[in-house]
Amino acid sequence: MMVMPRKRRKPVAEINVVPYIDVMLVLLIIFMVTAPLITQGVKVELPKASAEALAKDTNPPLVASVDAEGNYYLNQGTDPDVPISADEVATLVAAHLQVEPETPVMVNGDGAVSYNQIVQLMVLLQRAGVPSVGLMTDSADN
Repeated sequence: MMVMPRKRRKPVAEINVVPYIDVMLVLLIIFMVTAPLITQGVKVELPKASAEALAKDTNPPLVASVDAEGNYYLNQGTDPDVPISADEVATLVAAHLQVEPETPVMVNGDGAVSYNQIVQLMVLLQRAGVPSVGLMTDSADN
């Protein structure tokens, strides 16, 4: 019997990437589905230009304020120096907007107040029917 010499095979140096592509597609689908679920926020209309003062011919704005202790104030309908409850703010703003729907609504917050309290006031105003709010600022010169 004659023995045939065996040919040595060269090792194949290719990487099979098909399983990696499958894993990446699954991860892509998972991230696409979960991304909208984990994002939260408050809808705010951002200005399209630099901040400008309100025109003098517009209605005087409603100014809802929060002080450093978290007390709410409203410049119209009550004494502006007396704190009022969140329910009173919502009721007064909703009533004012039914009479004058074009009235701008501004949010004023103390520099020491937490961001959460400002957001809570904005949510309160949104529930009262305010379509958009403006944020009051001091000039940089002060």
